[in-house]
Amino acid sequence: EVELVESGGGSVHPGGSLNLSCAASGFAFDMYTMNWVRQAPGKGVDWVSTINYAGTSTYYADSVKGRFTISRDNTKNTLYLQLNSLKTEDTAMYYCDKDGRRGQGTQVTVSS
Repeated sequence: EVELVESGGGSVHPGGSLNLSCAASGFAFDMYTMNWVRQAPGKGVDWVSTINYAGTSTYYADSVKGRFTISRDNTKNTLYLQLNSLKTEDTAMYYCDKDGRRGQGTQVTVSS
């Protein structure tokens, strides 16, 4: 059974940084493209970033490009998202995503 467990969220001031992790199990992690998505309070789910199975290709939403970095460690079955230069509008629940399957999410709150 696919299991995705996100961690690393927290509360930071604008300009701060966080590093999110997603521990994956129940499938061949190194064979799948993975995504990060987020959902702000009262809003729909927004795509944030994608990384291919090998970690050699990455893609970002315009709103996070240059500030967030997606990566993966296939030896540890773990997906990462480094969040830098955080803005208040980055406040959301962040989920790792495999073909629409998500974990419980990790909350990121950016406020002054």
